[in-house]
Amino acid sequence: MTTPATLVALPRSRVELAPVRVLYLIDSLGPGGAEHLLAASLPFLRRAGVEPSVVALQEQQGNPIAPRIEAQGIPVRELGIRRLRQRGAYRAVRRAIVAASPEVVHTQLEFAHVLGITAARRLGLPTVATLHTLDEPPPRSRLALHFRLMAWALRRARRVIAVSETARRHYLQRARLRPERVATMYNGIDATGFQLGPEERAAARTELGLDPAAPVLVTVAVQREPKGIQYMLEALPEVAAAFPEVRYLLVGDGPHRPALEEQAACLGLTDRVIFTGARDDVARLLAAADLFVLPSLTEALPTVVAEAMAAGRPVVATTVGGIPEMVRPGDAALLVPPADPEALAAAVCRLLANPRQAAAMGRAGRRLAAERFDIRAQTGTLADDYRALAARNRR
Repeated sequence: MTTPATLVALPRSRVELAPVRVLYLIDSLGPGGAEHLLAASLPFLRRAGVEPSVVALQEQQGNPIAPRIEAQGIPVRELGIRRLRQRGAYRAVRRAIVAASPEVVHTQLEFAHVLGITAARRLGLPTVATLHTLDEPPPRSRLALHFRLMAWALRRARRVIAVSETARRHYLQRARLRPERVATMYNGIDATGFQLGPEERAAARTELGLDPAAPVLVTVAVQREPKGIQYMLEALPEVAAAFPEVRYLLVGDGPHRPALEEQAACLGLTDRVIFTGARDDVARLLAAADLFVLPSLTEALPTVVAEAMAAGRPVVATTVGGIPEMVRPGDAALLVPPADPEALAAAVCRLLANPRQAAAMGRAGRRLAAERFDIRAQTGTLADDYRALAARNRR
């Protein structure tokens, strides 16, 4: 296995003396994981000496993350680029970079990688690119062409960050990136924000109309088909046969929600499944639950698993992507094969039937979240890397 590259770390005293201007280019500010992560990271990056600005190439579902960033006093622009080959797209990105006058450009997601890295490179600016997904497009498809364009651009980035070692290996092979330029850095969270007490748990259950003693499962995800929620719905009747009072919270929204609602109705689960829609109080909803479930079919590194562990919730998840790197299988989580309702039901029932084991796994997860996913450590290291790239570029 290829040894991961490491991010440059400068003496911490340099952070306060040398702020660095960074432009964050991202495909949209919709409700996805990369978008939430950017908004959560920016306050900590500012404290580490970064002067940020944000440009979203397009609008998705109203770009609900934009107001969160603007509320921090950080400027946000939207360029209205709907297609990668849209006329004027490259020029619009180039003008946005020039207007922001950054020292480093950090791109997130496909369109931003292709257009942002190309424009920044031609402007003589160093680029950092973060890989949040495990793209495997069908051969000879439009998505395959997009992947080839993205791979071409990534090979021209000064630094590429993969959010898991699984993602790093994937892109080294599929995109033929230079190993010394690709580092693994786990997504960071503010773990303290998820450690709520019994009062918050009781209040959240009351708000949702949940019995204080009912076993409650929760999944937090953008409701797309690859999240695999349909398999957890298939598993739920078996869980309900063993635990008649069980309830399942589905937190989030997305294009697959109507199909999931129809599936829940067809399975007779309407009274058991609660679709909360998109929420900005995920910590409270995790506190209301007893068990976190993520039945995904593909993941690079789902930040929500770290959040669930920080909340002290035992995890049932699938053996895909970077999830096994996160949880120490059997310690903080039970992992099952993807697309396997029987295995999901068995794992959920096992933890609901063994509250002592579930509590021990919750404690182990809380320790792991603090050790591996501290947003202060991640953003401090990233700020140091920006500063090193900017200094090298000036020389």
